[in-house]
Amino acid sequence: MNYGNIKYYDIANGEGVRTSLFVSGCTHHCKGCFNPETWDFGYGKPYTEEVEKQIIKSLDNDFINGLTLLGGEPMEPANQKALLPLVKKVKELYPNKTIWCYSGYLFDSELLGESRANCTWTKEFLSYIDILVDGEFKEKLKDITLRFKGSSNQRIIDVQKSLKENKVILSPFNEKRKNGTIYY
Repeated sequence: MNYGNIKYYDIANGEGVRTSLFVSGCTHHCKGCFNPETWDFGYGKPYTEEVEKQIIKSLDNDFINGLTLLGGEPMEPANQKALLPLVKKVKELYPNKTIWCYSGYLFDSELLGESRANCTWTKEFLSYIDILVDGEFKEKLKDITLRFKGSSNQRIIDVQKSLKENKVILSPFNEKRKNGTIYY
């Protein structure tokens, strides 16, 4: 697996201050994507054991709320395989930090249903994810007032509650804010 970027003090891609890993490789090719260079699986630098160690070390700071995986597409099968050891280590070492993942694949119909994204590693991979922002970015539905997502079709899902209850449970982060007022 390759990666396009790592942001060690990211405040845009999840709650609080986070370490964000932008993986390479995506087959969605959403019109208006903010990171189209990461569509290419060969883009960027190789994801190595040393890179993984740097990411894990960055999470040791108390002010870092957790890890965010985005890209590209973390839920591409090859990326799931490469990222699974990372999410396992993060949860073992930092059980109180959250792991967010952004995916163009839909949680219920594609990641849990019949699709190329539901592969050998998906069930275990999802067992370590706290929040999943799912759905392809839709340029026609772009809305800059949304928190942590780019278009109104995307959902912010509490993965662990959803897996436990066997249905999609939306996170309170789905709220829309305007002038300090919360809208749903």
